[in-house]
Amino acid sequence: MGYCQDDQLVSKICDLYEKISKLETLKPCQDVDTLFKQLVSTCIPPNPNIDVTKMSETIQEMRSNLIKLCGEAEGHLEHHFTSILNSFEDNPLHHLNIFPYYDNYLKLSKLEFDLLEQNLNGSVPKTVAFIGSGPLPLTSIVLASFHLKDSIFHNFDIDSSANSVAARLVSCDPDLSQRMFFHTVDVMDVTESLKGFDVVFLAALVGMDKKEKMKVIEHLEKHMSPGALLMLRSAHGPRAFLYPIIEPCDLQGFQVLSIYHPTDEVINSVVISRKLGGDGGVDHEDHQDSGLACNCSKIHAIMNKKSIVEEFAIEEQLS
Repeated sequence: MGYCQDDQLVSKICDLYEKISKLETLKPCQDVDTLFKQLVSTCIPPNPNIDVTKMSETIQEMRSNLIKLCGEAEGHLEHHFTSILNSFEDNPLHHLNIFPYYDNYLKLSKLEFDLLEQNLNGSVPKTVAFIGSGPLPLTSIVLASFHLKDSIFHNFDIDSSANSVAARLVSCDPDLSQRMFFHTVDVMDVTESLKGFDVVFLAALVGMDKKEKMKVIEHLEKHMSPGALLMLRSAHGPRAFLYPIIEPCDLQGFQVLSIYHPTDEVINSVVISRKLGGDGGVDHEDHQDSGLACNCSKIHAIMNKKSIVEEFAIEEQLS
């Protein structure tokens, strides 16, 4: 443990990391649940003195490994609860509150919806993409059920098993089954279809480290429609030991509209930005379509559900 800084908080996180990294499995069980609960409760209290970017290389490396372990454990937890939910004979969505962090998702989704509303100038997004939706796509489900009741949601995940259990989860719901679609594809292979979205959400664990996340953001910047909104999840203070950080300077080609750092049990910070276009200062030479910025609402209005689904089917066959 010699590589840990004197700071008590960081020492405790290092200690928990050592224990977590020695676990035989990250699937839900008593040891896993206990250690991750301790980790989350250690990282949640806001602490302005903690800036992970200024810590030693060994701490940075530990943090990077810890984020990957958290991501893996989160995936197992979601799979576990989705299989329980899918075992209900009635609509599984009526039992979402069995998921231990469901209340957090309700709060986070309300927060994200409020930020969206503030920046959409009264318009309602017709089409929403969620990249990295996973086996339990709670953000999409909560937004579609309570806040964006007429929007179409396209969920992207690279893992076919995650998509298949997630699709089964909403298949019993007469409303959501008509408005929610799942695509098994690497977002780096999705190009033209990204222009069809008013809002794109990027999950916190898509791009586990800064370099990977930057690649995804650059790809989105290249292919999203000018004027479309990008919602990102970030982390602040000690919470950055759980999730990657996104800074405004990472969002080249986007205008950062708002950054919100929660201080309650909602862990993720939220960053909302708008894809620049026209004279918005995008410096990529390949942005000849940026003149569409003023017409993008008309373009979105004429896109119907059928054409966008067909477009994805073609792209998925190609990839």
